[in-house]
Amino acid sequence: MRRYLVFALVAFAAYSLVAPLLKVAMETIPSTTAVFISNSIMFVLLGAILVYRGTSPTTYLSHPKTRYILAWGILLAIGILAYYRALELGPVSVVVPIYGLFIAVSSVIGIVAFDENVTARKGLSIFFAVLAVVLMSL
Repeated sequence: MRRYLVFALVAFAAYSLVAPLLKVAMETIPSTTAVFISNSIMFVLLGAILVYRGTSPTTYLSHPKTRYILAWGILLAIGILAYYRALELGPVSVVVPIYGLFIAVSSVIGIVAFDENVTARKGLSIFFAVLAVVLMSL
């Protein structure tokens, strides 16, 4: 199996539990507090990985592409805050599919912005993914 597929499967398995666990926690913990706690854990774990690998992020602070990471960080913060708040207020079965539309939209952006190949199967897959989300969210 290709290495990236292993990581994708691990990410899928781990992230599948995020929304249900958050929903239970946010019955009594505000969403912004949940964001802070969960991302603090992520930050500490990432720091440990950087130390273990002997990597310093400061090396990349002046890199020409760092501005993309900064923009991504802002968008990630907005997205996570909105996602947690949506989970706090709404049902997991509606919030998660709508949130998951980023997969289809990111695929379209990849096709358009990076001139990635688009096949009939890929186009139909994106269409059916969007259709599935619409049907699940009704």
